[in-house]
Amino acid sequence: MQKFFTSIRRLGFRRGPARLAGGIAGGIAQHVGINVWLARLLVLVSFLLPVVGVGFYLVMWALTPWQDGSIPLERALGGNPEIR
Repeated sequence: MQKFFTSIRRLGFRRGPARLAGGIAGGIAQHVGINVWLARLLVLVSFLLPVVGVGFYLVMWALTPWQDGSIPLERALGGNPEIR
């Protein structure tokens, strides 16, 4: 599992520092280079899709590293919270 989490960190995608809830929209905005409010609007529109929008957001929340590199799912599984 460690290789999986390390590969996620190597993608360079992090939760955005400008966050309202989970920071996913802020991370998308920063990574893609768009306005954070546009990213938030797109995330909210995706919630109109019954399972896809909310399901995708929850998966992203569990797998997206914080600014310090820690991943919520890795911590929940008892993985080493040390940054590599």
